[in-house]
Amino acid sequence: QVQLVESGGGLVQAGGSLRLSCAASGGTFSSYAMGWFRQAPGKERQFVAAVTAIGRVTNYADSVKGRFTISRDNAKNTLYLQMNSLKPEDTAVYYCAATQRFSASYYDYNYWGQGTQVTVSS
Repeated sequence: QVQLVESGGGLVQAGGSLRLSCAASGGTFSSYAMGWFRQAPGKERQFVAAVTAIGRVTNYADSVKGRFTISRDNAKNTLYLQMNSLKPEDTAVYYCAATQRFSASYYDYNYWGQGTQVTVSS
């Protein structure tokens, strides 16, 4: 059983940057692929980015490609999402999640954090 806790959300102006963190405990972090998802009010949860268990392969949604970077530090049991050039449409609750299968599908993720709010003002 893996517990995930996100942090680093907040309010930022368009064009600004934020770095989200996701601290993992209770399991072998390095055995899981990890992902970030987001959910805006009234919308479905949306894939943002994923990284393999040892961090060598990443995948991004087209909407964030070139602006967001997913990374992980297995020695610290922590996942990151560096978000640059933020846009108002990036406003959402951001969730980290763990899976044993590198995937962009919500259904493949077994463990979820509680989410952190990111608000981008215009």
